[in-house]
Amino acid sequence: MEGKVIGPGPYRATKLWNETIKLFRGGMPLRRHWAHFRIYDTSFTGSEAIDWLHEMLRRNHNFGPTVTRYQTLQLLRKFLKNHIIEDIKGRYRNEDFKDCGLLYRFPPLSPLKPVPQRLPVTELNDVPRLIHWDDYEELPQQENLLRKPQALNSESWNKRHSIAIGEVPKCKLIRRREITPKQMDHIWKSMTIAHLQRVLGLKSMDGVLDGRYVNAKHINHNVSSVNLTGIVILKNKADDMPYWVLSAMKCLANWQNEGETKQPMYPGFERDVLKTVAEYFQRLKEPLLTFHLYEVFVNILSLLQQHEMALDALQVCCLLLPPENRRRLQLLLRLMARICQNPALPHLNDTIATPTLMVQTFSRSILRSADEVDLDELLATKLVTFMMENHEDVLCVPRSLHRHVEEHLSHLRRVQIKYLGADADSSMVSPAYCRQISRAEFEEQRVSGSQGPLQELLEGLIADRGLSAKDKRKRLKQFQRSYPDIYRRRFPTAESEATVLPEKERGLRLKPQLMFLALKKPLQPFQRSWSFRA
Repeated sequence: MEGKVIGPGPYRATKLWNETIKLFRGGMPLRRHWAHFRIYDTSFTGSEAIDWLHEMLRRNHNFGPTVTRYQTLQLLRKFLKNHIIEDIKGRYRNEDFKDCGLLYRFPPLSPLKPVPQRLPVTELNDVPRLIHWDDYEELPQQENLLRKPQALNSESWNKRHSIAIGEVPKCKLIRRREITPKQMDHIWKSMTIAHLQRVLGLKSMDGVLDGRYVNAKHINHNVSSVNLTGIVILKNKADDMPYWVLSAMKCLANWQNEGETKQPMYPGFERDVLKTVAEYFQRLKEPLLTFHLYEVFVNILSLLQQHEMALDALQVCCLLLPPENRRRLQLLLRLMARICQNPALPHLNDTIATPTLMVQTFSRSILRSADEVDLDELLATKLVTFMMENHEDVLCVPRSLHRHVEEHLSHLRRVQIKYLGADADSSMVSPAYCRQISRAEFEEQRVSGSQGPLQELLEGLIADRGLSAKDKRKRLKQFQRSYPDIYRRRFPTAESEATVLPEKERGLRLKPQLMFLALKKPLQPFQRSWSFRA
Protein backbone atom coordinates (compact mmCIF):
# COMPACT_ATOMS: atom_id res chain seq x y z
CA MET A 1 0.00 0.00 0.00
CA GLU A 2 1.66 3.19 -1.22
CA GLY A 3 -1.07 5.59 -0.14
CA LYS A 4 -1.70 9.04 -1.55
CA VAL A 5 0.84 11.80 -1.94
CA ILE A 6 0.41 14.64 0.55
CA GLY A 7 1.39 17.77 -1.35
CA PRO A 8 2.17 21.26 -0.03
CA GLY A 9 -0.55 22.83 2.02
CA PRO A 10 -1.70 23.72 5.52
CA TYR A 11 -1.03 21.24 8.31
CA ARG A 12 0.90 18.86 6.09
CA ALA A 13 2.69 17.26 9.07
CA THR A 14 -0.66 16.35 10.67
CA LYS A 15 -1.96 14.89 7.41
CA LEU A 16 1.18 12.76 7.04
CA TRP A 17 0.76 11.41 10.58
CA ASN A 18 -2.88 10.43 10.00
CA GLU A 19 -2.10 8.93 6.57
CA THR A 20 0.65 6.75 8.03
CA ILE A 21 -1.66 5.47 10.79
CA LYS A 22 -4.37 4.62 8.26
CA LEU A 23 -1.93 2.71 6.08
CA PHE A 24 -0.48 0.85 9.09
CA ARG A 25 -3.87 -0.20 10.47
CA GLY A 26 -5.22 -1.12 7.06
CA GLY A 27 -2.24 -3.07 5.74
CA MET A 28 -0.41 -4.65 8.67
CA PRO A 29 -0.90 -8.48 8.50
CA LEU A 30 -2.57 -9.87 11.63
CA ARG A 31 -2.60 -13.54 12.63
CA ARG A 32 -2.94 -15.90 15.60
CA HIS A 33 -0.01 -16.12 18.06
CA TRP A 34 0.70 -18.37 21.05
CA ALA A 35 2.20 -16.76 24.17
CA HIS A 36 2.06 -17.46 27.91
CA PHE A 37 0.02 -20.60 27.32
CA ARG A 38 -2.68 -18.54 25.58
CA ILE A 39 -3.78 -17.89 22.01
CA TYR A 40 -4.00 -14.25 20.84
CA ASP A 41 -5.86 -13.57 17.60
CA THR A 42 -5.33 -10.51 15.36
CA SER A 43 -1.91 -9.74 16.82
CA PHE A 44 1.65 -9.22 15.54
CA THR A 45 5.16 -9.32 16.93
CA GLY A 46 7.45 -6.34 17.24
CA SER A 47 9.81 -7.64 14.57
CA GLU A 48 6.93 -8.25 12.17
CA ALA A 49 5.68 -4.68 12.67
CA ILE A 50 9.13 -3.21 11.99
CA ASP A 51 9.61 -5.32 8.86
CA TRP A 52 6.26 -4.43 7.35
CA LEU A 53 6.20 -0.72 8.30
CA HIS A 54 9.80 -0.21 7.16
CA GLU A 55 9.06 -1.63 3.73
CA MET A 56 5.85 0.39 3.45
CA LEU A 57 7.61 3.65 4.29
CA ARG A 58 10.36 2.98 1.78
CA ARG A 59 7.79 2.50 -1.00
CA ASN A 60 5.73 5.51 0.02
CA HIS A 61 6.31 8.64 -2.09
CA ASN A 62 6.00 10.88 0.97
CA PHE A 63 9.09 9.33 2.61
CA GLY A 64 11.16 7.39 0.09
CA PRO A 65 13.87 4.72 0.23
CA THR A 66 16.11 6.63 2.66
CA VAL A 67 14.05 5.51 5.68
CA THR A 68 16.13 3.27 7.97
CA ARG A 69 15.05 0.44 10.21
CA TYR A 70 16.11 2.41 13.28
CA GLN A 71 13.79 5.28 12.27
CA THR A 72 10.94 2.80 11.87
CA LEU A 73 11.63 1.52 15.39
CA GLN A 74 11.49 5.07 16.74
CA LEU A 75 8.18 5.66 14.97
CA LEU A 76 6.64 2.49 16.46
CA ARG A 77 7.72 3.65 19.89
CA LYS A 78 5.75 6.83 19.28
CA PHE A 79 2.79 4.75 18.16
CA LEU A 80 2.91 2.77 21.38
CA LYS A 81 3.25 5.90 23.53
CA ASN A 82 0.24 7.58 21.84
CA HIS A 83 -1.94 4.42 21.95
CA ILE A 84 -1.87 3.78 18.22
CA ILE A 85 -0.87 0.22 19.26
CA GLU A 86 -0.73 -1.59 22.59
CA ASP A 87 0.72 -4.79 23.96
CA ILE A 88 -1.46 -7.85 24.42
CA LYS A 89 -2.12 -6.85 28.05
CA GLY A 90 -3.47 -3.44 27.03
CA ARG A 91 -0.46 -1.42 28.19
CA TYR A 92 0.85 1.36 26.00
CA ARG A 93 2.01 4.67 27.50
CA ASN A 94 4.87 3.68 29.76
CA GLU A 95 6.07 0.68 27.78
CA ASP A 96 8.98 0.56 25.35
CA PHE A 97 8.50 -0.99 21.94
CA LYS A 98 11.18 -3.58 21.20
CA ASP A 99 12.40 -5.30 18.06
CA CYS A 100 11.70 -8.84 19.26
CA GLY A 101 8.97 -11.44 19.50
CA LEU A 102 6.76 -9.58 21.99
CA LEU A 103 3.13 -9.42 20.88
CA TYR A 104 1.22 -6.23 20.08
CA ARG A 105 -2.23 -5.42 18.74
CA PHE A 106 -4.36 -2.53 17.61
CA PRO A 107 -6.81 -1.00 20.08
CA PRO A 108 -10.45 -0.75 18.98
CA LEU A 109 -9.87 2.86 17.94
CA SER A 110 -6.50 4.34 17.10
CA PRO A 111 -6.73 8.10 17.72
CA LEU A 112 -5.98 10.29 14.75
CA LYS A 113 -4.50 13.70 15.19
CA PRO A 114 -7.25 16.31 14.65
CA VAL A 115 -6.64 18.72 11.80
CA PRO A 116 -7.20 22.31 13.02
CA GLN A 117 -10.07 24.18 11.46
CA ARG A 118 -8.79 26.76 9.04
CA LEU A 119 -9.82 30.26 10.00
CA PRO A 120 -10.52 32.95 7.38
CA VAL A 121 -7.34 34.38 5.93
CA THR A 122 -6.30 37.40 7.97
CA GLU A 123 -3.77 40.10 7.34
CA LEU A 124 -1.58 38.65 10.06
CA ASN A 125 -1.17 35.29 8.37
CA ASP A 126 -1.49 36.43 4.79
CA VAL A 127 1.27 38.03 2.74
CA PRO A 128 1.89 41.60 4.00
CA ARG A 129 0.92 44.32 1.58
CA LEU A 130 3.83 45.46 -0.55
CA ILE A 131 4.70 49.15 -0.34
CA HIS A 132 3.93 50.94 -3.61
CA TRP A 133 5.32 54.16 -4.96
CA ASP A 134 2.16 56.13 -4.10
CA ASP A 135 2.51 55.18 -0.40
CA TYR A 136 5.31 57.66 0.17
CA GLU A 137 4.88 61.29 1.13
CA GLU A 138 5.32 63.75 -1.69
CA LEU A 139 8.04 66.36 -1.35
CA PRO A 140 6.93 70.00 -1.68
CA GLN A 141 7.54 71.43 -5.12
CA GLN A 142 9.44 74.69 -5.48
CA GLU A 143 7.19 76.57 -7.87
CA ASN A 144 7.87 80.21 -6.90
CA LEU A 145 11.45 80.35 -8.08
CA LEU A 146 12.27 82.94 -10.74
CA ARG A 147 13.25 81.31 -13.95
CA LYS A 148 15.06 82.71 -16.93
CA PRO A 149 12.78 82.98 -19.97
CA GLN A 150 13.58 80.36 -22.52
CA ALA A 151 13.84 81.15 -26.20
CA LEU A 152 11.40 79.23 -28.35
CA ASN A 153 13.72 77.26 -30.59
CA SER A 154 12.81 74.45 -32.95
CA GLU A 155 12.79 71.73 -30.27
CA SER A 156 10.73 73.66 -27.73
CA TRP A 157 8.24 74.69 -30.42
CA ASN A 158 7.73 71.05 -31.40
CA LYS A 159 7.13 70.12 -27.76
CA ARG A 160 4.58 72.90 -27.34
CA HIS A 161 2.98 71.90 -30.61
CA SER A 162 2.65 68.23 -29.55
CA ILE A 163 1.13 69.18 -26.18
CA ALA A 164 -1.34 71.53 -27.83
CA ILE A 165 -2.71 68.93 -30.21
CA GLY A 166 -3.08 66.34 -27.44
CA GLU A 167 -0.19 64.01 -28.22
CA VAL A 168 1.38 64.43 -24.74
CA PRO A 169 -1.03 64.81 -21.79
CA LYS A 170 -0.42 67.33 -19.08
CA CYS A 171 1.97 65.97 -16.46
CA LYS A 172 4.25 66.90 -13.59
CA LEU A 173 7.31 65.43 -11.88
CA ILE A 174 6.81 63.97 -8.41
CA ARG A 175 9.66 63.30 -6.01
CA ARG A 176 9.46 61.18 -2.86
CA ARG A 177 11.30 61.13 0.41
CA GLU A 178 14.10 58.67 1.12
CA ILE A 179 13.09 55.12 2.06
CA THR A 180 13.32 54.66 5.82
CA PRO A 181 14.90 51.57 7.46
CA LYS A 182 11.44 50.55 8.71
CA GLN A 183 10.06 50.67 5.19
CA MET A 184 13.09 48.75 3.92
CA ASP A 185 12.43 45.96 6.45
CA HIS A 186 8.76 45.82 5.50
CA ILE A 187 9.61 45.49 1.81
CA TRP A 188 12.01 42.60 2.48
CA LYS A 189 9.42 40.84 4.66
CA SER A 190 6.51 41.15 2.25
CA MET A 191 8.52 40.17 -0.85
CA THR A 192 10.18 37.23 0.96
CA ILE A 193 6.87 35.74 2.09
CA ALA A 194 5.32 36.33 -1.33
CA HIS A 195 8.28 34.63 -3.03
CA LEU A 196 8.02 31.63 -0.68
CA GLN A 197 4.28 31.34 -1.29
CA ARG A 198 4.85 31.40 -5.05
CA VAL A 199 7.52 28.69 -4.91
CA LEU A 200 5.33 26.43 -2.77
CA GLY A 201 2.41 26.98 -5.14
CA LEU A 202 -0.02 27.98 -2.39
CA LYS A 203 -2.94 30.39 -2.61
CA SER A 204 -2.38 31.48 0.97
CA MET A 205 0.18 30.96 3.73
CA ASP A 206 -2.56 30.50 6.31
CA GLY A 207 -1.90 27.31 8.25
CA VAL A 208 1.67 27.16 6.94
CA LEU A 209 3.38 30.31 8.20
CA ASP A 210 2.21 32.79 10.80
CA GLY A 211 3.38 36.24 9.72
CA ARG A 212 3.48 37.45 13.32
CA TYR A 213 6.58 35.34 13.95
CA VAL A 214 8.46 36.68 10.92
CA ASN A 215 10.92 39.35 11.97
CA ALA A 216 11.77 41.72 9.13
CA LYS A 217 15.01 42.82 10.80
CA HIS A 218 16.26 39.22 10.79
CA ILE A 219 15.73 38.99 7.03
CA ASN A 220 17.55 42.25 6.35
CA HIS A 221 20.43 41.24 8.65
CA ASN A 222 20.79 37.79 7.08
CA VAL A 223 21.02 39.37 3.64
CA SER A 224 23.39 42.26 4.34
CA SER A 225 25.62 41.17 7.26
CA VAL A 226 27.67 38.25 5.91
CA ASN A 227 31.38 37.61 5.46
CA LEU A 228 33.20 36.55 2.31
CA THR A 229 32.26 32.88 2.83
CA GLY A 230 28.55 33.70 3.33
CA ILE A 231 28.49 33.14 7.13
CA VAL A 232 26.30 35.56 9.08
CA ILE A 233 28.16 38.16 11.15
CA LEU A 234 26.57 38.77 14.56
CA LYS A 235 26.39 42.28 15.98
CA ASN A 236 26.75 40.99 19.54
CA LYS A 237 29.53 38.45 19.99
CA ALA A 238 27.85 37.19 23.17
CA ASP A 239 25.13 35.58 21.02
CA ASP A 240 27.66 33.34 19.30
CA MET A 241 28.43 29.76 20.33
CA PRO A 242 30.88 29.19 23.20
CA TYR A 243 34.54 29.24 22.34
CA TRP A 244 35.10 25.61 23.32
CA VAL A 245 32.34 24.48 20.91
CA LEU A 246 33.82 26.51 18.06
CA SER A 247 37.25 25.06 18.82
CA ALA A 248 35.91 21.50 18.81
CA MET A 249 34.11 22.07 15.49
CA LYS A 250 37.25 23.58 13.97
CA CYS A 251 39.28 20.60 15.17
CA LEU A 252 36.96 18.12 13.43
CA ALA A 253 36.57 20.21 10.27
CA ASN A 254 40.33 20.56 9.76
CA TRP A 255 41.37 17.12 10.95
CA GLN A 256 44.89 16.42 9.63
CA ASN A 257 44.33 18.85 6.82
CA GLU A 258 47.16 20.58 5.00
CA GLY A 259 48.94 22.82 7.44
CA GLU A 260 47.45 21.00 10.44
CA THR A 261 50.24 19.55 12.61
CA LYS A 262 48.37 18.66 15.79
CA GLN A 263 47.82 14.93 16.36
CA PRO A 264 45.12 13.28 18.51
CA MET A 265 46.04 12.98 22.17
CA TYR A 266 44.74 9.40 22.59
CA PRO A 267 42.86 6.75 20.54
CA GLY A 268 39.21 7.68 20.14
CA PHE A 269 39.91 11.38 20.68
CA GLU A 270 37.95 12.31 17.53
CA ARG A 271 34.85 10.47 18.83
CA ASP A 272 34.94 12.38 22.09
CA VAL A 273 35.20 15.68 20.21
CA LEU A 274 32.16 14.76 18.11
CA LYS A 275 30.27 13.79 21.26
CA THR A 276 31.06 17.17 22.79
CA VAL A 277 29.69 19.02 19.77
CA ALA A 278 26.61 16.80 19.59
CA GLU A 279 25.76 17.33 23.26
CA TYR A 280 25.86 21.10 22.84
CA PHE A 281 23.35 21.08 19.98
CA GLN A 282 21.13 18.44 21.62
CA ARG A 283 20.81 20.58 24.76
CA LEU A 284 19.38 23.55 22.84
CA LYS A 285 15.82 24.37 23.88
CA GLU A 286 14.72 24.88 20.29
CA PRO A 287 15.91 23.30 17.05
CA LEU A 288 17.97 25.42 14.69
CA LEU A 289 15.08 25.72 12.23
CA THR A 290 12.77 26.83 15.10
CA PHE A 291 9.36 25.48 16.04
CA HIS A 292 7.47 28.28 14.28
CA LEU A 293 8.94 27.37 10.87
CA TYR A 294 8.45 23.61 11.24
CA GLU A 295 5.34 23.46 9.06
CA VAL A 296 7.06 25.46 6.30
CA PHE A 297 10.02 23.08 6.12
CA VAL A 298 7.68 20.09 6.12
CA ASN A 299 6.00 21.59 3.04
CA ILE A 300 9.38 22.05 1.37
CA LEU A 301 9.96 18.30 1.71
CA SER A 302 7.30 17.72 -0.95
CA LEU A 303 9.50 19.61 -3.46
CA LEU A 304 12.70 17.59 -3.01
CA GLN A 305 12.09 15.75 -6.27
CA GLN A 306 12.34 19.15 -8.00
CA HIS A 307 15.86 20.09 -7.01
CA GLU A 308 15.92 23.73 -8.12
CA MET A 309 12.54 24.59 -6.59
CA ALA A 310 13.41 22.89 -3.30
CA LEU A 311 16.74 24.73 -3.17
CA ASP A 312 15.05 28.06 -3.86
CA ALA A 313 12.43 27.45 -1.17
CA LEU A 314 15.07 26.47 1.40
CA GLN A 315 17.14 29.56 0.63
CA VAL A 316 14.14 31.82 1.13
CA CYS A 317 12.89 30.05 4.26
CA CYS A 318 16.30 30.12 5.93
CA LEU A 319 16.28 33.92 5.61
CA LEU A 320 13.46 33.94 8.20
CA LEU A 321 15.72 32.44 10.88
CA PRO A 322 17.20 34.56 13.66
CA PRO A 323 20.81 35.50 12.80
CA GLU A 324 22.32 33.38 15.68
CA ASN A 325 20.29 30.27 14.66
CA ARG A 326 21.26 30.81 11.02
CA ARG A 327 24.95 31.13 11.92
CA ARG A 328 24.83 27.94 14.01
CA LEU A 329 23.13 26.09 11.16
CA GLN A 330 25.70 27.29 8.62
CA LEU A 331 28.64 26.18 10.76
CA LEU A 332 27.03 22.82 11.64
CA LEU A 333 26.16 21.91 8.04
CA ARG A 334 29.65 22.84 6.89
CA LEU A 335 31.12 20.68 9.68
CA MET A 336 28.95 17.68 8.75
CA ALA A 337 29.92 17.95 5.08
CA ARG A 338 33.64 18.24 5.81
CA ILE A 339 33.57 15.24 8.14
CA CYS A 340 31.92 13.14 5.43
CA GLN A 341 34.42 14.30 2.80
CA ASN A 342 37.60 13.93 4.88
CA PRO A 343 39.28 10.56 4.17
CA ALA A 344 41.96 11.24 6.80
CA LEU A 345 39.43 11.24 9.63
CA PRO A 346 39.13 7.86 11.42
CA HIS A 347 35.79 6.07 11.48
CA LEU A 348 33.54 7.64 14.07
CA ASN A 349 31.34 4.53 14.40
CA ASP A 350 32.11 0.87 13.88
CA THR A 351 28.75 -0.08 12.36
CA ILE A 352 27.25 3.06 10.83
CA ALA A 353 28.57 4.94 7.80
CA THR A 354 29.75 8.47 8.46
CA PRO A 355 27.00 10.30 6.44
CA THR A 356 24.29 8.27 8.16
CA LEU A 357 25.90 8.94 11.53
CA MET A 358 25.94 12.69 10.89
CA VAL A 359 22.24 12.72 9.98
CA GLN A 360 21.19 10.56 12.94
CA THR A 361 23.26 12.61 15.37
CA PHE A 362 22.16 16.12 14.39
CA SER A 363 18.79 15.74 12.59
CA ARG A 364 16.63 16.39 15.66
CA SER A 365 18.83 19.33 16.60
CA ILE A 366 18.05 20.89 13.22
CA LEU A 367 14.35 20.05 12.71
CA ARG A 368 11.96 18.97 15.43
CA SER A 369 8.28 19.43 16.18
CA ALA A 370 7.03 20.92 19.41
CA ASP A 371 4.29 18.26 19.38
CA GLU A 372 5.31 14.73 20.31
CA VAL A 373 2.62 13.29 18.04
CA ASP A 374 4.49 13.80 14.80
CA LEU A 375 6.73 12.15 12.21
CA ASP A 376 9.49 14.68 12.83
CA GLU A 377 12.27 12.08 12.94
CA LEU A 378 11.46 10.70 9.48
CA LEU A 379 10.94 14.17 8.06
CA ALA A 380 14.05 15.64 9.68
CA THR A 381 16.24 12.85 8.31
CA LYS A 382 15.05 13.48 4.76
CA LEU A 383 15.47 17.24 4.99
CA VAL A 384 18.86 17.22 6.75
CA THR A 385 20.26 14.77 4.20
CA PHE A 386 19.31 17.14 1.39
CA MET A 387 20.69 20.18 3.22
CA MET A 388 23.99 18.46 4.02
CA GLU A 389 24.48 17.41 0.39
CA ASN A 390 23.79 20.98 -0.80
CA HIS A 391 25.22 22.92 2.13
CA GLU A 392 27.10 25.40 -0.07
CA ASP A 393 23.90 26.56 -1.80
CA VAL A 394 21.18 26.07 0.81
CA LEU A 395 22.13 29.02 3.01
CA CYS A 396 22.96 31.47 0.22
CA VAL A 397 20.80 34.51 -0.44
CA PRO A 398 18.42 33.61 -3.31
CA ARG A 399 19.47 35.63 -6.35
CA SER A 400 16.01 35.95 -7.84
CA LEU A 401 14.54 37.36 -4.63
CA HIS A 402 17.45 39.75 -4.18
CA ARG A 403 17.08 40.98 -7.76
CA HIS A 404 13.33 41.56 -7.40
CA VAL A 405 13.79 43.55 -4.19
CA GLU A 406 16.51 45.72 -5.73
CA GLU A 407 14.35 46.40 -8.80
CA HIS A 408 11.43 47.39 -6.57
CA LEU A 409 13.60 49.70 -4.48
CA SER A 410 15.06 51.38 -7.56
CA HIS A 411 11.49 51.89 -8.83
CA LEU A 412 10.53 53.58 -5.56
CA ARG A 413 13.56 55.87 -5.64
CA ARG A 414 12.96 57.14 -9.19
CA VAL A 415 11.33 60.47 -9.91
CA GLN A 416 7.93 59.70 -11.37
CA ILE A 417 5.87 61.47 -14.03
CA LYS A 418 2.27 61.83 -12.96
CA TYR A 419 -0.27 62.54 -15.69
CA LEU A 420 -3.42 64.49 -15.14
CA GLY A 421 -6.18 62.21 -13.89
CA ALA A 422 -3.91 59.18 -13.38
CA ASP A 423 -1.95 57.72 -10.48
CA ALA A 424 1.83 57.71 -10.48
CA ASP A 425 2.01 53.96 -10.00
CA SER A 426 0.72 52.06 -13.01
CA SER A 427 -0.40 49.23 -10.76
CA MET A 428 -2.87 51.56 -9.02
CA VAL A 429 -4.50 52.90 -12.19
CA SER A 430 -8.18 52.02 -12.31
CA PRO A 431 -9.47 50.31 -15.44
CA ALA A 432 -11.00 52.48 -18.15
CA TYR A 433 -14.25 51.68 -19.92
CA CYS A 434 -15.19 52.77 -23.46
CA ARG A 435 -18.11 52.58 -25.86
CA GLN A 436 -18.25 52.43 -29.62
CA ILE A 437 -19.10 55.67 -31.44
CA SER A 438 -19.90 56.49 -35.04
CA ARG A 439 -17.45 57.99 -37.49
CA ALA A 440 -19.31 61.30 -37.49
CA GLU A 441 -19.08 61.54 -33.70
CA PHE A 442 -15.40 60.71 -33.87
CA GLU A 443 -14.73 63.47 -36.40
CA GLU A 444 -16.75 65.94 -34.34
CA GLN A 445 -14.86 65.08 -31.15
CA ARG A 446 -11.55 65.18 -32.97
CA VAL A 447 -12.22 68.65 -34.38
CA SER A 448 -13.72 70.09 -31.19
CA GLY A 449 -11.03 68.61 -29.01
CA SER A 450 -8.16 70.02 -31.05
CA GLN A 451 -9.53 73.38 -32.29
CA GLY A 452 -9.07 75.22 -29.02
CA PRO A 453 -5.44 74.24 -28.34
CA LEU A 454 -4.49 74.90 -31.96
CA GLN A 455 -6.01 78.37 -31.90
CA GLU A 456 -4.15 79.12 -28.68
CA LEU A 457 -0.96 77.90 -30.28
CA LEU A 458 -1.49 80.24 -33.27
CA GLU A 459 -2.17 83.25 -31.07
CA GLY A 460 0.91 82.41 -29.05
CA LEU A 461 3.03 82.44 -32.17
CA ILE A 462 1.61 85.80 -33.22
CA ALA A 463 2.16 87.41 -29.81
CA ASP A 464 5.60 85.93 -29.17
CA ARG A 465 8.10 88.80 -29.24
CA GLY A 466 11.04 86.55 -28.59
CA LEU A 467 11.00 85.25 -32.14
CA SER A 468 12.76 87.07 -34.91
CA ALA A 469 10.71 88.19 -37.90
CA LYS A 470 12.22 85.45 -40.04
CA ASP A 471 11.48 82.68 -37.53
CA LYS A 472 7.95 83.97 -36.95
CA ARG A 473 7.15 83.98 -40.68
CA LYS A 474 8.59 80.46 -40.96
CA ARG A 475 6.48 79.14 -38.06
CA LEU A 476 3.32 80.73 -39.34
CA LYS A 477 3.84 79.32 -42.82
CA GLN A 478 4.39 75.89 -41.33
CA PHE A 479 1.19 76.22 -39.30
CA GLN A 480 -0.67 77.32 -42.44
CA ARG A 481 0.41 74.18 -44.31
CA SER A 482 -0.53 71.89 -41.41
CA TYR A 483 -3.86 73.47 -40.43
CA PRO A 484 -5.18 75.56 -43.37
CA ASP A 485 -8.77 75.79 -42.02
CA ILE A 486 -7.76 77.30 -38.71
CA TYR A 487 -5.28 79.63 -40.41
CA ARG A 488 -7.94 80.77 -42.90
CA ARG A 489 -10.41 81.58 -40.13
CA ARG A 490 -7.79 83.69 -38.38
CA PHE A 491 -6.66 85.47 -41.54
CA PRO A 492 -9.65 85.56 -43.93
CA THR A 493 -8.05 88.21 -46.18
CA ALA A 494 -4.58 89.13 -47.29
CA GLU A 495 -4.94 92.52 -45.56
CA SER A 496 -5.55 90.86 -42.18
CA GLU A 497 -2.52 88.67 -42.69
CA ALA A 498 -0.39 91.69 -43.69
CA THR A 499 -1.23 93.49 -40.46
CA VAL A 500 0.24 90.66 -38.43
CA LEU A 501 3.05 89.30 -40.52
CA PRO A 502 6.24 91.33 -40.22
CA GLU A 503 7.59 92.89 -43.36
CA LYS A 504 10.70 91.52 -44.90
CA GLU A 505 13.85 93.35 -43.97
CA ARG A 506 15.03 95.28 -46.94
CA GLY A 507 18.58 96.57 -47.00
CA LEU A 508 20.88 97.98 -49.65
CA ARG A 509 23.24 95.44 -50.93
CA LEU A 510 26.44 97.10 -52.11
CA LYS A 511 27.87 95.71 -55.29
CA PRO A 512 31.60 95.21 -55.30
CA GLN A 513 33.55 97.82 -57.19
CA LEU A 514 34.97 96.81 -60.49
CA MET A 515 38.71 96.61 -60.43
CA PHE A 516 39.03 97.40 -64.11
CA LEU A 517 37.01 99.59 -66.33
CA ALA A 518 35.40 98.07 -69.33
CA LEU A 519 37.33 98.56 -72.51
CA LYS A 520 35.65 99.48 -75.72
CA LYS A 521 38.04 97.48 -77.82
CA PRO A 522 40.08 94.43 -77.05
CA LEU A 523 43.62 94.68 -75.78
CA GLN A 524 46.29 95.03 -78.44
CA PRO A 525 49.59 93.16 -78.25
CA PHE A 526 52.42 95.20 -76.83
CA GLN A 527 54.71 96.74 -79.40
CA ARG A 528 57.94 98.38 -78.38
CA SER A 529 58.55 101.74 -79.99
CA TRP A 530 61.94 102.97 -80.93
CA SER A 531 63.20 106.03 -79.24
CA PHE A 532 65.86 108.21 -80.69
CA ARG A 533 68.00 110.10 -78.37
CA ALA A 534 69.94 113.05 -79.47
